[in-house]
Amino acid sequence: MENIAQTIAKETSLGYFAKLFKKFPQAKAYLVGGMVRDIILGRPSKDYDFVISGVKPATLEKFLKSLGRVDLVGKTFGVFKFQPKDSVLGEPIDIALPRTEHSLYLAGGYREFAVKTDYQMPIEEDLLRRDFTINALAWDLKRKKLIDPTGGLSDLAAGIIRAVGQTEKRFQEDYSRILRGLRLAIQLRFTFESKTWQATKAMIGFLNNSKLPREIVARELLKSFEADAVRAFDVFELSGVFRTLIPELLHLKDCQQGPEYHSEGDVWTHTRLALERLFSPMFHKHFPGVKPDLELILATLFHDLGKPYTRKLRLNHHLSFYGHEQVGGELAFDIAERLRLSSYQGKVDSSHLAWLIHYHLIITHTSPIKFNRATFEKYFLEPTLGQKLLQLIFADQAASLSMEGEPSLKNFYDAVELTKEIKRLGYEKKKQPKILLNGRDIMSRLKLKPGPLIGEIIHQLRATQLRGKIRTKKQALGFLDRQYGNKIYSRKKRRTA
Repeated sequence: MENIAQTIAKETSLGYFAKLFKKFPQAKAYLVGGMVRDIILGRPSKDYDFVISGVKPATLEKFLKSLGRVDLVGKTFGVFKFQPKDSVLGEPIDIALPRTEHSLYLAGGYREFAVKTDYQMPIEEDLLRRDFTINALAWDLKRKKLIDPTGGLSDLAAGIIRAVGQTEKRFQEDYSRILRGLRLAIQLRFTFESKTWQATKAMIGFLNNSKLPREIVARELLKSFEADAVRAFDVFELSGVFRTLIPELLHLKDCQQGPEYHSEGDVWTHTRLALERLFSPMFHKHFPGVKPDLELILATLFHDLGKPYTRKLRLNHHLSFYGHEQVGGELAFDIAERLRLSSYQGKVDSSHLAWLIHYHLIITHTSPIKFNRATFEKYFLEPTLGQKLLQLIFADQAASLSMEGEPSLKNFYDAVELTKEIKRLGYEKKKQPKILLNGRDIMSRLKLKPGPLIGEIIHQLRATQLRGKIRTKKQALGFLDRQYGNKIYSRKKRRTA
């Protein structure tokens, strides 16, 4: 409890509470929710949420405005977004009146609540409306005392996720609580109390309810993978989240692979192992200081989605998965769009996922040493995704085990060495010659419309430039005329004939 008092005392942006108590002696103020939980657990947190009672709403609003900026967006629900003057906190502070919430329909809708606020309501009544006991804690700032009406402190000590009151009713009020409980279990490495776990599994199908915004689903899913990708994989499989939200993943189970390249097991087992490799000492050795981000984690999770759809047994009894990278990229794109994964702080781009998965096999069958430098630059020195592609390839190949149980990393090592060599020779993006013509220049010169052909021409022009064959814009235009001018003219002539 001492940690809570010390944390609040050290935060200079919270000095307005002393002024509040001086001006309104009857006022009471409480730090509530996740911040209390995290301080007790010794976890870093800056998500300050307060409840203030004993002061009428209009009076409280006027007082807060005298000390900083007040956002009235949450006023209807008894919540003020407050930014104190000279605050060093990045986000506004939530200051709420004590309130209860009653679901209007018990239909799990995220915003279907009747909110009752009462500035004289006891804090205990406010806490009883919350989702889980470990979130139903409040710290009385004036008396420096913990308020714990649901046994949340005991559950914190035991590492347990337990719903407040009747679990089914809590979840029926707001289905997002189902995912929030799973996310907390993943983040904190807690286990579920038996009734809460049984209700979670029984009601998991309601995550597809149309009244639950996909943006909320995306946030909880991605925060879980961000916290602990491997544990999220296990928890989401056991709880039925994958079955409900991403059923494509379940096809990886029992999708067998050739043991000569995948002695680790089926595609499901391989995928889980690939996620583990992202957080292994070997990964940090090759990519020092790099923390796998959500795009890389999801690309690893989805990289072999296409295998069950392309699996064939050849005449020589060997299994093949020809084209699975293209199919998998398309599936990953569709999943990301369906779940609106890009809505969570812009950390996931559906097109990036598809691109990474589409090219994750680029050095599986051919050593990158055989690539020309332009090709290598295109994939591995691309500033946004180049290193991420190499990291995905590492995870895939490190999880592909030979009959002897050894990772198939030879081509990855070749790519690492080639990257070092190219950089040593001064071929980094910032040191490479400036691109001579862009797509608009090419379309204007050749009288072409946008399309795949423009990308092919850009790539060929860049490869020729990097080989030193052309050095100026004039030479580049001449190259276009010689290589493509007559072909384009002949093609147009045939179309008009």
